Amino acid sequence: MANFVAIKKDKHQNLKVSQKRNLAHVANQHIITITAAEYAQASASFPIVLVKNPDSPRYRSVAMLGMESGENLFYQDEKWSGLTVPQSIGMAPFALGLDPDKENTLTACVDVDSEFVGEDKELALFEAEGKESELLTNVQNSLGRLYENEKMTENFIKELEENDLLQELELKIDLSTGEKKKLTGLFTVNEDKIKALADDKVLDFHKRGLFVPIYAMLGSLAQMNRLVQLRNLTGKNQIAGIQIAPLAKEATKETVAES
Repeated sequence: MANFVAIKKDKHQNLKVSQKRNLAHVANQHIITITAAEYAQASASFPIVLVKNPDSPRYRSVAMLGMESGENLFYQDEKWSGLTVPQSIGMAPFALGLDPDKENTLTACVDVDSEFVGEDKELALFEAEGKESELLTNVQNSLGRLYENEKMTENFIKELEENDLLQELELKIDLSTGEKKKLTGLFTVNEDKIKALADDKVLDFHKRGLFVPIYAMLGSLAQMNRLVQLRNLTGKNQIAGIQIAPLAKEATKETVAES
């Protein structure tokens, strides 16, 4: 279990992180958070969808790493096979958190229980005279960009909702054993409604760059075939075929659980 604490010079003067780190912390995650700013690059590796808990109105922007809970097909044998590493997982063992000394203020935090953190590691957070190291400065800047991208993604999703542009998908999976499975609770953009947008709305979306993440999300659905390929390489629960289509309103829902 992660134990994130705010990075403070008086407490962490001698704390260091490993030069070599891995992504083992997401080895059992089938979905991970991804920001709209990353869609264009990430769409070359992962299906990108929105998910939400049935008890919450809030959507989450995620990349699919597997087809069932606990399955990460992109992290096998301690190696990452994606063409890019999403910001949300690449920052480990760092994260943004509340500053205990400043009300309503976010600050850089570190997982002090991580195997990659300790006074015996290679990369220092602070220099000998107490100045923040180049590593820590870069981490703070990266966390700041991640925060801004997360806020931008929230606004992007809100825009899709307000313009009624979302649709739920149904993923039908045929296993080589003859078993059939269904996944729902996956949301994407309704392309027909995009094409039907009024001219003034099209111009507005274009000027604000909204079509880039929209079409990246739509194009990323082709990576479902990549998930099938990776699953079949493992030799477990071979998939004979998949079909993805808008969910019929009368369909029985089997919501994808959030990780």
